[in-house]
Amino acid sequence: MLSRRDFLKSMGATAALGTVPGFANAAGNGARGHVVVIGGGYGGATAAKYLRMWSQGSVEVTLIERNASFVSCPISNLVIGGLKQIEDITVSYANLQSKWGVKLVTDEVTAIDADKRTVTTAKNGSIAYDRLVMSPGISFIPGAIEGLDGNEELVPHAWKAGPQTALLRKRLEDMPDGGVFAMHIPRAPFRCPPGPYERACLVANYLRQSKPKSKVLVLDANGEIQSKKGLFTKAFEGYGELLEYVPNSTLRAVDARTRTAELEFDTIEADVLNVLPPMRAGEIAIQAGLPLINDRWVDVDWLTLEAKGVAGVHVLGDALFPAPAMPKSGHMANQHGKLAAAAILNLLQGMAPNPTPVVMNTCYSFVDGKNVIHVASVHQFDAASGKPMPVDGAGGLSPSANELEAKAALAWAKNIWADMLA
Repeated sequence: MLSRRDFLKSMGATAALGTVPGFANAAGNGARGHVVVIGGGYGGATAAKYLRMWSQGSVEVTLIERNASFVSCPISNLVIGGLKQIEDITVSYANLQSKWGVKLVTDEVTAIDADKRTVTTAKNGSIAYDRLVMSPGISFIPGAIEGLDGNEELVPHAWKAGPQTALLRKRLEDMPDGGVFAMHIPRAPFRCPPGPYERACLVANYLRQSKPKSKVLVLDANGEIQSKKGLFTKAFEGYGELLEYVPNSTLRAVDARTRTAELEFDTIEADVLNVLPPMRAGEIAIQAGLPLINDRWVDVDWLTLEAKGVAGVHVLGDALFPAPAMPKSGHMANQHGKLAAAAILNLLQGMAPNPTPVVMNTCYSFVDGKNVIHVASVHQFDAASGKPMPVDGAGGLSPSANELEAKAALAWAKNIWADMLA
């Protein structure tokens, strides 16, 4: 078990150097092979870089990513709240290729054949692999909410950073003073547990300054706030009548044209309607027939992150069925990327993976333009359960929102983007 002191020391090393004790137990420079990585987010980009770095260039890595640049979901709520621009959360993939020798393929994966160990792409045809890393993120469950499918322009989710982020920001700018911004949160688990509550705060912060007659209505399908409950409750109270939180708000349907949300016991009309649809693993994981828990999230072996029963296919990040108390966060996906890279390098050399990996997480949340709260945790593999379990006494919560953590949050973003992509 890690002491709180050792945890804090390790977190500092993680932020500054991108290293965490307990991942690699082999140098990896004797490994040979070709690893294909699908998805260049927090998990996939990290895995691609660390496979090259830890193998000292002996393992060939191909990264297939549909987007030309990385756009971060963490920090994107600051764009919606008018405190950052989309350019501030966009990072090039160029260093992965020029500095680390990762082969970049801007394309869409259309099929995976785990038996033949090939992936098929829309433009580049078939690519063979020795090991496959999938970091597909999330997809939205089609038809889960009547009237929502196909109406993303009218009812944006902005839960995949990029054009939707800018679109939701514009909706806010165009909203009249005195208007209603209504946001619906799906039942957990969903990507980034504190993210919706942070968004509510930053929208309220913008409206308080620019459109003070307006209202933020937070419609939560869950019975309570899903992360940092006490801290977010206090933050919500600080906005007074400007922000209203309504738990147990099950969404049945939407009318995208009129921006109307039909709840189980009520109907809400809004000037801006922001609906986060129910989520599951990224579509390519579904198409590939990987084993799912609750028909939504991929079931993995936590020592290697291989999909159970599918040899050679490793799955990272938000697509996984979470271990106990493990959030679907960017930081955790980055940790998954390193755990998988270390395991793959061992496996390519005929060695067993590290039997005691440790992963860590930190999530920062802005509650206004200057003050931030955080939650941190450490998860150590437990052989008895076969899962990473939370380490008692490690991590914890902010005592209160404060300005010092705002500096730490922005430094965290710069450090982890560099860890992945520089």
